[in-house]
Amino acid sequence: MTWSIVARDPDTGHLGIAVASRFFAVGAAVPYMRGGVGAVATQAFVSPLYGVDGLAMLGEGMAPQAIIDTLTARDDGAQQRQMHLIDASGRNAAFTGAKCIDWAGHIVDADVSVAGNMLAGPQVLEQTLRAYRDLGGAPFAERLLGAMEAGEAAGGDKRGKQSAALVIYRDQDYAWLDIRADDHSEPLEELWRLYQVAQERYLHVAETMPTRANPHGMIDRSEIDRKIASLEAERAASGRRSASFATPWNPS
Repeated sequence: MTWSIVARDPDTGHLGIAVASRFFAVGAAVPYMRGGVGAVATQAFVSPLYGVDGLAMLGEGMAPQAIIDTLTARDDGAQQRQMHLIDASGRNAAFTGAKCIDWAGHIVDADVSVAGNMLAGPQVLEQTLRAYRDLGGAPFAERLLGAMEAGEAAGGDKRGKQSAALVIYRDQDYAWLDIRADDHSEPLEELWRLYQVAQERYLHVAETMPTRANPHGMIDRSEIDRKIASLEAERAASGRRSASFATPWNPS
């Protein structure tokens, strides 16, 4: 199942994984990440230990290729699995087992890798990576989503579509953005909608959350309330409707 992109934004150090599959809730199985440490995608005949232990090894400073060598050497099922990962400095590596279902493979490039199995062909990964590079001026989240869209247009998972996910970590132990479409006929389109909803309120609130450097976060919420109210007024004045399915906002 599945193809994914694992990337590090060299300008910010932010880490991201986007993934799509004809499999339920792929976002619950594939991405593992920690801000300032690294990101791991474990797929094909998934081993969650590749994600859990791989991330722990990244935290200990092991090189990505050494992590792959260690994990696959101890696993009799390794040839049915696939993984790719990147550390906080941009070192990356990938592995595709010989028994992964065709088409299967990976591409590793500077600060990014793409990998997939059960795909329509190698063009899925090629177009995913090309789009990511072509979208270099876009926000990180939009580069990742646009890349996956290009892979889908090139054939995607040869079985069809069901789920997708986008996860981005900044420099903290918690995600800055973590959105999923677990069971949807157009999961990547649904991710775009969720990303639009996140921009209306969620991502502005995310900027106020406590961090290791500032464990208080933003204490006076009136500032963020004013900002969100201003954005909502601007949207209403322009005639744009909210992308959300939520009931109308009741501030009381």
